[in-house]
Amino acid sequence: MDKVIQVKRLSKTFRIRKTDPGIFGALKGLFYAKNEELFAIQEISFSVSRGERIAFIGPNGAGKSTTIKMLTGILHPSSGSIEVLGLVPWEKRTALGYRIGTVFGQRSQLWTHLPPMDTFELLSKIYEIPRPSYEKRLRELVEVFEVAPLLEKPVRQLSLGERMRCEIVASLLHNPEILFLDEPTIGLDINAKLKIRGLLNKLSKEQGTTLFLTSHDTADVEQVSDRVIVLDRGTIILDSSLRELKKSTVKKKILSLTTDEERLVLELPGIEVLENENYHFVCEVNLAETPIDRVIQEALKKTNLKDVTIEDPSMEEIIRTLYAK
Repeated sequence: MDKVIQVKRLSKTFRIRKTDPGIFGALKGLFYAKNEELFAIQEISFSVSRGERIAFIGPNGAGKSTTIKMLTGILHPSSGSIEVLGLVPWEKRTALGYRIGTVFGQRSQLWTHLPPMDTFELLSKIYEIPRPSYEKRLRELVEVFEVAPLLEKPVRQLSLGERMRCEIVASLLHNPEILFLDEPTIGLDINAKLKIRGLLNKLSKEQGTTLFLTSHDTADVEQVSDRVIVLDRGTIILDSSLRELKKSTVKKKILSLTTDEERLVLELPGIEVLENENYHFVCEVNLAETPIDRVIQEALKKTNLKDVTIEDPSMEEIIRTLYAK
C-alpha cells in the first residue's frame, strides 16, 4: 500500500516577543526586546497509507493544527521533512491544492448570501474541472450527501447540519485523494453527526479517499477512524490502530446483570458497584484483579441470571485515560 503522507523528524518553533507588564515594560521592550522560542512540534514522524482513516487527536495546545497547516503547505517547518502525495507542501502548494480537500467545522468556504450551487460553479472554475467531469461528479456527490433540495437555497437559510454536508461536497468536487477534516461535526445535533459520519465512511470505502481527522468528539474518532495518532505537547505519545488501542488500554469492563433477586451482593476484589436495585446489578470490573467469568460464576451461586451484558468503557474514558497519563 503506497504512502500518501510521510513525515520525518518534523519540528516547528515559534519566536515569541516577551515584554514586562505595564507601560514602562512596553517602552523598555521597544529597545530591549526579549525573544523566547516556543516548541509547537518536536521531531514527530509518521506515515499514512492510501485509503487510511486517521484520527489525529490531542488536548488543546498539543500541536494538531500546526501539523495540519504544515501538511497543507500553510506553514513551513523549522526542521524535518514532509511529503504529501509525493510533493513538498510549502514548495508545491498550488499543485497540492488540486489533490487535497479541507473541511473546517468553524470556517466556511460557501458564500453566505448565495446558494451552494453558485459556490460549486465557482470552485469548478478555480479547480479547472472539465464541464462533463464536473457535472458527473456533482451528480454523484449530490446523491451521496442528499443535498439536492438545498442547492438553490441561500446558505444563510440552511441549518448547520445542511451547511456542513454542502461544505463537504464543495471540498470533494475536484475528487481529492486526501480529505483533511478539522472538527467536522462541531455544533451539530446527534442526527446530523451520525449522518456526516456515515457519509464519510461511505466515501472512504467506496472511493478510497484518505481521511485525516482532528476532533474532540470521541464518537467521531470511534466511528470514522481506523487508526489513532495521539499528540501531546508537540510529540506523538501513541500511534496505534483503534482496535489495538482499546485492547491495550482497556483494563476494565462494565458488567450488567438482570437477576431474580432485587439486590445482589458480590464480595470480590476489583469490583466497583455502579447500580444495584430493581433486579438490575451493574459493576465495573478491574480485570487485573478479577476476571469477568469469575464474577458471573459468583453471581450464579446467589441468583439466576436473566440477562448478561459486558461492555468496554466508552471511547471518551479511554481518551481521558491517555491524556491523564
